[in-house]
Amino acid sequence: MKKYISLLSESHLFGELPQEHMDAVLEIIFEKKFKSGELIFSEGDPADGFYMVAAGMVKIYKLSANGKEHILHMFGPGEPFGEVPVFSGQAFPAHAETVKASTLLYFPRKRFIDRIIDNPYLALNMLAVLSKRLRHFTVQVENLSLKEVPARLAGYLILSSEEQQNTQFVTLNISKGQLAGFLGTIPETMSRILRKMSEEGLIEVEGRKIHIKDYDGLVDLAESGRFDSSDTL
Repeated sequence: MKKYISLLSESHLFGELPQEHMDAVLEIIFEKKFKSGELIFSEGDPADGFYMVAAGMVKIYKLSANGKEHILHMFGPGEPFGEVPVFSGQAFPAHAETVKASTLLYFPRKRFIDRIIDNPYLALNMLAVLSKRLRHFTVQVENLSLKEVPARLAGYLILSSEEQQNTQFVTLNISKGQLAGFLGTIPETMSRILRKMSEEGLIEVEGRKIHIKDYDGLVDLAESGRFDSSDTL
């Protein structure tokens, strides 16, 4: 597993570990490969370990009573997922599925906890990751429960720009259809809002690359949920 040293060292979870502790972590992980659209675990499955994306993309989602899929999060290379229930001793609370062909690193629960006992610094890193995750879900819950779709999308682009450390461009790591599901809407509505945001001079869309032309205007939209003009979507 030495080939994953670079991936782990650049992740938030393991980024500042001394080499000897990094080697100890590498000893416990397993590589697992999944095809596109393959289920990794289902809601209610025992959480006997967590994962990190080495290559590809994974979505975490729940199903409503009528079978409608609601995406909770998307994870790309270097990002862990499924770690919360592992440490709480509970079952997985949602489904995980690959969005594209993916290579995942699997961390068995017991062996990873043993590593934390040996190196408490790992626990601090884990807290940092979970705090960031909590912020994501807090914003998402607020958006879905209190804001209209334009404000949700604007908020998503702002948060993505912060993560990508670029206030001028955001690169979407998921399709617009998947983004629609993540924001609790449908692709047709998403397309109309993106077109309206472009017409308002807030953004310019080039495939999955979003050029932010008016960052302050985007912030205003995220807060107010209204475009400057009185035109409706």
